[in-house]
Amino acid sequence: METLRNNLLSMSEQDALIELRHAMHREPELSNHEWKTQQQIRETLDRFGLTAVQVFHKTGLYVDIEGLASGPQRSVAVRGDIDALPIQETREDLPYRSQVPGVMHACGHDMHASIAMGTALALHRLRETFSGKVRVFFQPAEEAEPLGGRSVSEEGLLRGFDASIGFHVKTDLPVGMYGARAGAVTKSADQFALKLIGTMAHGARPHAGVDAITMAGAFINEVQKVVSREMPFEDGAIITIGTIAGGEATNIICPGVNMTGTIRTSSAERRTLLVQRVREIAEGVAAMHRGKAEFSYRLGEPPVVNDVAMVERFQRLVIQTVGENKFSSPPGGGGSDDFGFYSACVPSIYFWIGSKEPTNQSGVHTPTFGASDKLLAPTTELTARYCLEILNS
Repeated sequence: METLRNNLLSMSEQDALIELRHAMHREPELSNHEWKTQQQIRETLDRFGLTAVQVFHKTGLYVDIEGLASGPQRSVAVRGDIDALPIQETREDLPYRSQVPGVMHACGHDMHASIAMGTALALHRLRETFSGKVRVFFQPAEEAEPLGGRSVSEEGLLRGFDASIGFHVKTDLPVGMYGARAGAVTKSADQFALKLIGTMAHGARPHAGVDAITMAGAFINEVQKVVSREMPFEDGAIITIGTIAGGEATNIICPGVNMTGTIRTSSAERRTLLVQRVREIAEGVAAMHRGKAEFSYRLGEPPVVNDVAMVERFQRLVIQTVGENKFSSPPGGGGSDDFGFYSACVPSIYFWIGSKEPTNQSGVHTPTFGASDKLLAPTTELTARYCLEILNS
């Protein structure tokens, strides 16, 4: 893999990144339970003289690096997420594989946290060369509620900042490449719960009851028409019914069905409308079948929206420092990321780190996912340089 010219990271800092990555991977922790991870991060920061560390969201940390040079007092935030997933790792070839049964870093958060760490260490050492401030977040709970990104927003931790930077490994982008595109690159993810209420009756006398299973079937069919007939194609709306439960016996008209699901869109403007239409379909189907519907929802993460100017600046930096053919602009996906809370607060970029190579080709959230240590130093260098460009511009 090509490396950046004029390396910013010292050898001890590079070693610290790999050490942290391996420690996190060996002892992964689920969302909102990242206590050991928090301590590992704190100890690494302490070792390099970054002792003014703040706690947020109970298991998260952030640290500020204040530039000592004269110049524009701009401020930029860098996010590295730290939580793992409830998946059993099957990578026997990794000497640092997970030692926690049923839990692994299957989404690269150990990589992201280590890159954020390297950025903090390098900029702390170089603080006499720039003005302004960098705040580095080691954010918990990206994968599950209560979300760490929501806490960043609600606690005003980006108030007064000029920009924020997030990143994610991308398993279909070759090692050595980086990607970004302007606009929405992930979707919002809002959860809903629906209870369809009918009336029990004997299966031989269906007219005497109200069949909640019939209601459920109608709702499943009708709700998809909201996507296919009411939402613009470019919104990329998705409605998923994730769970369904109901019924008492084979010969009883079912009196109640419970469903849960997710509503996704890349359109911040139509997000509320989409939730409203799912509710209206549920209530309309229930009324049509002489039943009732109880609908509730919870807004999750908003879509991640990349700032046009930040993407253009990032593209120029990749071409100048990594290589002419090392920048890609792949389309966004159907997933979500609570970095959307950051991009809703300040101009932001969420860039992708290519991780595909012969030994690492599995997708994220799979038991065979992996990404090479050799991505850490070059991506840290790129992130630190990008921060310096924003601060000194």
